[in-house]
Amino acid sequence: MPKQYHALSIVAPNGERIMQGIKTLEVRSWQPEILPLKDLVIVENQNFLLKEGDEEIGHAIGLVDIESVHSWGVEEIDAACASYWAEGYFAWVISNVRSFEKPIEVPAKRKLYGLSLM
Repeated sequence: MPKQYHALSIVAPNGERIMQGIKTLEVRSWQPEILPLKDLVIVENQNFLLKEGDEEIGHAIGLVDIESVHSWGVEEIDAACASYWAEGYFAWVISNVRSFEKPIEVPAKRKLYGLSLM
């Protein structure tokens, strides 16, 4: 029976950086409605999904937990693997990283979305 998860699409190579423990913050312009966010599926895809309804094929590569969210600070550029800092963004604190044995081909969508996995 498939299990329902929340998923978050992240443009390559940052999904892999999360799985390797290099990227410990995900920076977004919005916050999740519910915290903590346990067993969030990280879906790595190739392009930024900018418009409502944008979608492409991605790969589910692992699970993480988002314990907290705070205003992103200029001193957190490295933790976010960002090339620059901008005001008004939120840093999602990533913990409990668990990689999948093999990537699973799944849809990559905008924001948080539902995903069924075996």
